[in-house]
Amino acid sequence: MFRRTQTTADDSPVSATDPKPAGKGRPTPKRRDAEGRRRQPVTAPKNRKEAYKNLRDRQAAERARAREGMMRGDERYLPARDRGPVRRFARDWVDSRRLVSQYFLPFSLAILLLTWIPFPGAMQGQVAAAVIGIGWPIMMLGVLFTSIWVSWKVKRLAAEKFPGESLRGVGFYAAMRALQIRKLRFPPPQFLPGGQPVPPKK
Repeated sequence: MFRRTQTTADDSPVSATDPKPAGKGRPTPKRRDAEGRRRQPVTAPKNRKEAYKNLRDRQAAERARAREGMMRGDERYLPARDRGPVRRFARDWVDSRRLVSQYFLPFSLAILLLTWIPFPGAMQGQVAAAVIGIGWPIMMLGVLFTSIWVSWKVKRLAAEKFPGESLRGVGFYAAMRALQIRKLRFPPPQFLPGGQPVPPKK
């Protein structure tokens, strides 16, 4: 009797159309494409001079961005003393009003100039006496009264508007801002006298 030979699965031919199994650890085309998109060409500086130039360019761009943010009143770029809703409220309240104390520096300059201007004869002494004896005390009293009133008013309104917020130093902060010339205030005013918002610069 002849024995029948058994054919195993290993002996069967593989069709040419059958997909070839991928090797171990071999990424699929989608993964390779995604990795290629994520990779960015990195150009290292050729020398120390070029690296220093790139660093200066980045620092200049960061400073410009920070300055632009400060001019807009962006909280992220403001100093710690100017941050927070209470300080913003104090700035806006002061900037939306014309106060006597904001003319302190111009008035001081005017008094100084009057003492330097040569007047004929005895008029020089009379002008100096009027400026020092009358003008200066009136200005100082006006500044003192305005500063006390601004400090009290802003602190009271802030306590009503922001219950639970820290009011430490907000009165002094508002009074010092009221002493500054409007164009020299920082952060720049966001409101005009009267309460209208400052129009954006073109």
